[in-house]
Amino acid sequence: MTLNLKIIIGSTRPGRVGPTVASWVAEAARGHDGYAVEVLDLADFGLPLLDEATHPAMGQYAHEHTKRWSAAVADGDAYVFVTPEYDFFAPASLINAVQVLHAEWRYKPAGVVSYGGISGGLRAAQELRQLLGNLGMAAIPQGVPVPFFPDFIGEDGVFTPNDKMAEGTTLMFNELAKWAGALKTLRQPAEG
Repeated sequence: MTLNLKIIIGSTRPGRVGPTVASWVAEAARGHDGYAVEVLDLADFGLPLLDEATHPAMGQYAHEHTKRWSAAVADGDAYVFVTPEYDFFAPASLINAVQVLHAEWRYKPAGVVSYGGISGGLRAAQELRQLLGNLGMAAIPQGVPVPFFPDFIGEDGVFTPNDKMAEGTTLMFNELAKWAGALKTLRQPAEG
């Protein structure tokens, strides 16, 4: 069974390295059996801050940008959120993108690849995992922190992980596949 894996770039700031880190994550995912991989860059969606009048649980989106975001996310079986840590938290752009939807996330697993200074973005990842769990996702504990991320970006602009990061992504993808396969049955319409 091939699973749709969506890799979501969480930062929209100018000068961000999210696309560089996400490129490495996508390459690693494509090397893992069983995934069809798509990278979604929040910068491409232009989501204003919570501008839908109706609660996302209703699924009645009025704005085209929300409808595009919903369509891009909805067919995912699993997600990897690539996030920096801003002030010990995930970026507002990512929190907004998660909160603007609801049913699209339910009964789906998510992993987090975080990057930052000495903590590797772990504080942001932990806060994000809590939010994802509140929306009915299975936020798996097997994430990948990237401390001192500039040390892993070469002059060519390519991110090159160390062995522990590479091992961590393999573990994360293995766990996502297990959870995605199991949770897919919960998303099937009830017969009868």
